[in-house]
Amino acid sequence: MQSASTSRDCESQGGVLAHLERLEAQVNRSRKKLEEQEVENALRIKIRKLKYLRDQLKAEVKQRQARVKAFTANVEPNQTLETMDQEVLERKQENVKAVLQAYRFTGLSGKLTSRGVCVCFNTSFQGNMLGSYFVDLVIQKPLRIRRHSVPVFIPLEELSAKYLQTNIQHFLFSLCEYLNAYSGRKYQADRLQSDYAAFLAGPLQRNSLCNLLVFTYKVESKSPSFPFCARLQYKDLTITLPTDVSITYQGMDTLSTSWEEQRAAHENLFSTQPLHQVFTAFSRNGESLDMSLGS
Repeated sequence: MQSASTSRDCESQGGVLAHLERLEAQVNRSRKKLEEQEVENALRIKIRKLKYLRDQLKAEVKQRQARVKAFTANVEPNQTLETMDQEVLERKQENVKAVLQAYRFTGLSGKLTSRGVCVCFNTSFQGNMLGSYFVDLVIQKPLRIRRHSVPVFIPLEELSAKYLQTNIQHFLFSLCEYLNAYSGRKYQADRLQSDYAAFLAGPLQRNSLCNLLVFTYKVESKSPSFPFCARLQYKDLTITLPTDVSITYQGMDTLSTSWEEQRAAHENLFSTQPLHQVFTAFSRNGESLDMSLGS
């Protein structure tokens, strides 16, 4: 009897718990439905506000179009064109000022002149301030360059023809890239010739753009022979590392495995590190190359 009573009590308790769980589930469903309804109401209110704002903007656009139409009807055609041209030139001038402001930390700066703006390109490499160049722009239709100090081997005319009239920002940024890269290559070549002349057999051969360098060198300053000949070419004129590196060993038709490994290591260094830093590694380590040379 006692066992039967206990069984009935358990069944009763189980029924109560099941009923409570059903109530809890109903409450949760009701709460979720209320939340969804609140979100839906908020979205409807937002949609109504956006539609109202859209209608206001449409009305404002129509009013402005009507005012412009009424104004141009009372102005001579030539005067209207002159006004529009002036507005275009003013926008171009403001655009140049905005570009200079945006790129002031990249070496670009400038000042307004009576005819337009004079842009200055201050070049640098690895924190070393190098040469400065300027381009004097006349803000008129079309834009034109009045005078400049850009070297003749920099493709200024090509960049001007491509971008000056359509994208002044791209023109300035591209020209800045060319000038910085040229200054960086020249800086490396100058450092090699002045600081590491003991490693070179004769003067460094280079062209005006410093995008082709040829030199014979050794890796130990006290060695009497200059076994290596290097040819570095920079096909991309906007970068400071060579795109093609050729290292040959003088005096042997066939190289031993160790000499071939050293030659290949040299090619890797010249391809990935600034020129003067490679010779810094040579002066510190001799023939033992530090392949993890820091920048």
